[in-house]
Amino acid sequence: MQAGNKMETETRQCNRCKQDFDLDQDDFSFYEKMKVPAPNICPDCRFKMRALWRNEMSLYSGRKCDLCGKGIITMYNPKLPYTIYCYDCFYSDKWDPKDYAQDYDKSKPFFEQMNNFLIKVPKINLGLSFGDGVNINSEYTNMASGCKNCYLVFNTSPAEEVMYSRGVKKGLDASDIYFGVGFERCYECINVQESANVFWGQNVSGCVDSQFILNGSGLTNCFGCMNLRNKSNCFFNEQLSTDEYSKRINEIKGSYKKSEEFKKQFQEFCKTLPRRANNNLKTVNSTGDYLNECRNVKDSFEVAKGENSRYIFSSKMTKDSLGTIGYGTNSELLLEVVATGYCNNVIGSYWAEHSRDILYSFYIANCQDCIGCDAVRHAKNSIFNREYSKQEYEEIKEHIVKELTDLGIHGLMMPPEIAPFAYNETIAQDNMPLSKEQALAQGFRWEDDIQMTTRKETILPNQIPDHIKDITDSITHEILRCIDCERNYKITEQELLFYRKMVLPIPRKCFFCRHKDRVIRRGPFKFFIRKCDNCGEETNTNLTKEVAPIMYCEKCYQQEVI
Repeated sequence: MQAGNKMETETRQCNRCKQDFDLDQDDFSFYEKMKVPAPNICPDCRFKMRALWRNEMSLYSGRKCDLCGKGIITMYNPKLPYTIYCYDCFYSDKWDPKDYAQDYDKSKPFFEQMNNFLIKVPKINLGLSFGDGVNINSEYTNMASGCKNCYLVFNTSPAEEVMYSRGVKKGLDASDIYFGVGFERCYECINVQESANVFWGQNVSGCVDSQFILNGSGLTNCFGCMNLRNKSNCFFNEQLSTDEYSKRINEIKGSYKKSEEFKKQFQEFCKTLPRRANNNLKTVNSTGDYLNECRNVKDSFEVAKGENSRYIFSSKMTKDSLGTIGYGTNSELLLEVVATGYCNNVIGSYWAEHSRDILYSFYIANCQDCIGCDAVRHAKNSIFNREYSKQEYEEIKEHIVKELTDLGIHGLMMPPEIAPFAYNETIAQDNMPLSKEQALAQGFRWEDDIQMTTRKETILPNQIPDHIKDITDSITHEILRCIDCERNYKITEQELLFYRKMVLPIPRKCFFCRHKDRVIRRGPFKFFIRKCDNCGEETNTNLTKEVAPIMYCEKCYQQEVI
C-alpha cells in the first residue's frame, strides 16, 4: 500500500450505513494494484462483512458426522442445510471435493450459484488445521491447532492445559487469556508476554508472581501496580518489605469477595495515573492498537510484523494488504479476506492457505487461479471446483469480474446473504456489537437459538463458598448460574485443580461473559484523535476520557512515566 499519485483523498458515502468515509492515495493505489474498483462501502461495514465469516465461539453439540456417524461439536448451527464432516473424515480419502464440481452458468448471478454450491459441498465441523500439529484431547476448540488438553480455546496454536482463552501462542497451564505469547500459569490476562503466575494482568511482559498489573514489565511479586518496570514487592506502586507485602496479599488471595473489591479499587487507582495512547511496540509510521514490530500499518488491531497494510485485525506477518481477519502469515496482496495465510493475491475469500490468485473461495489449500471453489486442494484454473483450460478459465473470469464490477461489489468480501453464520454468532458481535434490530436493519442474519442452558442451576451464586479453600470436589457436579446473563455453566475437574493450585476463587460468571469483560478491558476496535494530556499533541487512540482520564502520547509516556 505505497502512496499513489493519481488521486487526492476522496470522501464517499457508504452504500450500507450512509455514513461518509475517506479514501486516500494509498487506498486508490492498492485497489488499482488489485485490479478492483475502489469500494463504496465504509471500513466499519466492510469489517462486519468479513467478520460474518468468522464464528469462533458459538459451538453446537448433539450432531453426528454425516460420513462416519461419530458425535461431533460444530460451529455450524444444526438448522443450517450444510453437510458436516468430522476432522478425520474431512481430511480422509473417503470423499473428493471435486466430485461436487458444477458448471458455471453465465445466465445466473455468480453469488446465487456460489450460495447453492457452498450448501452442496461438505464442511469440516470446526476450523482446525495442521498448522502447529493436530489437537489432542481438545474437542472444544475452534480456529486452533497444536492444542493439548485444552478446553474452550479459540484462535490459538500451540497451547497445552489452557482453558477459556482466545489468541494464545505457546501458552501453558492457564485460563481466561485474551492475546498472549510464551506464558504459563496465568489467569484473566490481556496481552501477556513471556510471564508466569500473573493474574488479572494487562499489557504484561516478563513478569512473575504478580496480580492486578497494568502496563508492567520485569515485575516480581507486585500487586495492584501500574506503569512499573523491574520492581518487586510493590503494592499499589508502593515499595513494601517482603513480610508486609505477603501479609497484604494473603488477605485477598483466594477470596471472591475481596478479589472483587480489590478489582474495583485497582480500576480507580489506574485512573489516577497516565495511560499510554496505545499498546504498540517497535512500530514505525503505524496507527491502531496492539501492533508489534509493524511498519506502515494503519487503522489495525492485534497485528504482529505487518507491513504496508491497512484495516488488519488479528493477523501476523501480512504485507501489502487491506482488510484481513486472522491468520495472514507470510502473505501479501490480500483484500477483504478471513483466516487466509501463506497466500498471494487473494480477494474476498475464507480460509485460503498456500494459494495464489484466488477469488471468492472457501477453505482451499495449495491452489492457483481459482474462483468460487470450496474444500479443494491442489486445484488450478478452477471455478466451482471444476477445472477448465487456461483460456476457458480466463474467459469466464472476465465475465464474473464484469458482472460483480457492474454490481459495485467486486473487491468486497462475499455478501452477507450467503455467509454461514449469523451476526451474533461471530466476532463481529464482539468488536462491533449490535442489537437484533440493528443487525437485521443492516442486512445481517440474527440467531435466536444459540445453544445454551438456562434455569437448570443446582446451586445459586450466593451459595458458593467465598474462598477457594472451602470449595469441595462436589462443585464439579453442580450446575452454576452466571450472575450477568443467567446462563448455566459448570466447573470442570481440570478447572477446579487450576483454581486450587493458583489460589483463585470460583468465578461467578460464565465463560462468555468473562470473555466479554476482557474485550471491554482490551478496548474497542475503534480509533479517534485525542490530545495528549501532557504536551497537547494530537494522537490516535481508542482510550476515552472515562476509561483513561489521563492519556499521554507515546513520546511523553516514554519520557515522563517509564
